[in-house]
Amino acid sequence: MGNALHLFRAAAVTPRVHIGNVMENCREIQTVYDSLASNTDLVVTPELSLTGYTCADLFNNRHLLQTALEGLYEMVQYTKKYGECGAALLVGVPVEKENELFNCAALIQNGSLVAVVPKTYLPNYGEFYEKRWFSGGEQAPCELELDCGGKRIQTIFGNMLLVEFGTAQKVRVGIEICEDAWAPVSPGRLLALHGAEILVNISASNELIGKAQYRKNMLGAASAGCICGYVYVSAGKYESTSDLVFSGHTLMYENGKLIGEGKPFDGAVLVKDFNLTKIRHDRIANKTYSGCKRNMAKNFYEVIECPKPILENEDILARVSITPFVPSKNRRDRSLEIFQMQVTALQRRIEATRSQCVVVGVSGGLDSTLALLVSAQAVKNLGLAPKTVVGITMPGFGTTSRTKNNSMELMRYLGCDCREISIAASVRQHFCDIGQDEAVQDITYENCQARERTQILMDVANKEGGFVVGTGDLSELALGWCTYNGDHMSMYAVNTSIPKTLVRTLVDEVGHFMDENGFAGMKAVIEDIIDTPVSPELLPPNEDGTIAQKTEETVGSYILHDFFLYYTLRYGMAPAEIYALCREAVRQSSDYKFSDDEIEKWLRVFYTRFFQQQFKRNCMPDGVKVGSVSVSPRGDLRLPSEIEGGAFTAFDEDCEEKEAR
Repeated sequence: MGNALHLFRAAAVTPRVHIGNVMENCREIQTVYDSLASNTDLVVTPELSLTGYTCADLFNNRHLLQTALEGLYEMVQYTKKYGECGAALLVGVPVEKENELFNCAALIQNGSLVAVVPKTYLPNYGEFYEKRWFSGGEQAPCELELDCGGKRIQTIFGNMLLVEFGTAQKVRVGIEICEDAWAPVSPGRLLALHGAEILVNISASNELIGKAQYRKNMLGAASAGCICGYVYVSAGKYESTSDLVFSGHTLMYENGKLIGEGKPFDGAVLVKDFNLTKIRHDRIANKTYSGCKRNMAKNFYEVIECPKPILENEDILARVSITPFVPSKNRRDRSLEIFQMQVTALQRRIEATRSQCVVVGVSGGLDSTLALLVSAQAVKNLGLAPKTVVGITMPGFGTTSRTKNNSMELMRYLGCDCREISIAASVRQHFCDIGQDEAVQDITYENCQARERTQILMDVANKEGGFVVGTGDLSELALGWCTYNGDHMSMYAVNTSIPKTLVRTLVDEVGHFMDENGFAGMKAVIEDIIDTPVSPELLPPNEDGTIAQKTEETVGSYILHDFFLYYTLRYGMAPAEIYALCREAVRQSSDYKFSDDEIEKWLRVFYTRFFQQQFKRNCMPDGVKVGSVSVSPRGDLRLPSEIEGGAFTAFDEDCEEKEAR
């Protein structure tokens, strides 16, 4: 398969600066550029990187200004050696125009000065006094000719410019400089509203106590609000320390998420990939963004072409988790936050319905365990007796002693009204009624058991004046791995937006937390439930009494399916792109390994089941949404039941066709 990823690779670097020595600064930048020119799309250096930011009144010196232009010319010529595929280079340089001096960012690529962007807002407070040397303000695009020591360069000048990178695949980049980002309505935000998908800020922001975190908060918010990639690079520690210190802090954000950071004073080169699909998906989906765009994007912004082809990389310089739903940091805190949302939602439903109890079918598996934990905590928070939770285990033809014992033990530790109701006799009677041979262990054999369990739960809820808490999770709903009007149905579903990989994490973290806080003793049973294979237990167990029917042997690994689900619904990625991204996630993972053939096989299964089973999701019960991905037909996923998904399983042919073209 070909590479279907839509990426833009940027490098944020802080070369050593020699204050006032332009040619030496050019040497430093060239050294860094040489290491990056062939494998990045854009290399970004700090504000006034050709001269040094702290030149102060030397900016009034004609020699420095002329030397800066000569250095700029040399850098333009230097990029020729890498040809049309060489990375674009952004440097900081003072530029004189019509008897005014501007603090500028100059974009260079393949021997061309693509554009010169002046700084809009000049800091003139505290330790900053840029208006002593520079002019600022809004500058409409215009032609500019620079005299670089007798050699002339023509370019476009202005801060109302968008630079369009690429030939076949394109991306628009907006450029701002340092203080611009601090403005209440920054040039970057306006550039984003006029089409910039990546914002770049070259800066010379000095360090103060707490300023690094403030900077991160501000730029992260800008990236989130503008739904864009953001590259930030600041001047480094070799600037003058007469009064200030600079740290070379570098940051990259994607839709508000920090994807890379060069820590203050670290000096590292930061290279990351921006996923353009994520940016474009969220901009399309977010109608507030498009509404603001129509209201605010009223000025003329000129688009300048930078014909550098965007790289088609097989590798990805970004962390791609094989378990995107599972918190990678602060797992306990994030798990408890999700759990609290589930609990609060259930409390509200109990109060609204004035129910006397909640009824939970307890199988000894992960999903019912989480639903039971949520129910127990909800009634506790409401000041109700633990027995307000009616837990019912319903052993059938496939129930093992392991899961039955775990379900009973868990209910006892939680203080539930613990009941056991065997379904064997009633299901056999039903077999007799409909003419089903018990020896034929087909889909009817399985679904009769699932529907009998649901009937028991519903009827007990009616009898006791309560309602049934559903246990099914997001992954099962996505794959349709639930019996229609069986475990598919409940009166309120607390796990409906929790995927299987996250259910396991929540049971682990929440179970242990509850064991330590008011529900002591259940640690061992929680751990055994986590270790139990996922199974509906609808087929008889093995001769040794162990589980015979293992879900993942039939539908595939939930690790893969949750990955497919996340990128299908969260970012609307095409099948070939998900395949490529999954391969990278597997490559990066130390815990899970799947072959390319396995990924392709189960991706086909995912699409087939996902589209065929929409009819089950169209009539799913109410349930709480806790994350960005949900399949509720009321708020999140509206699809026709008759949708034809065959085109989604032909993604390899699509890739081969693109490669041929």
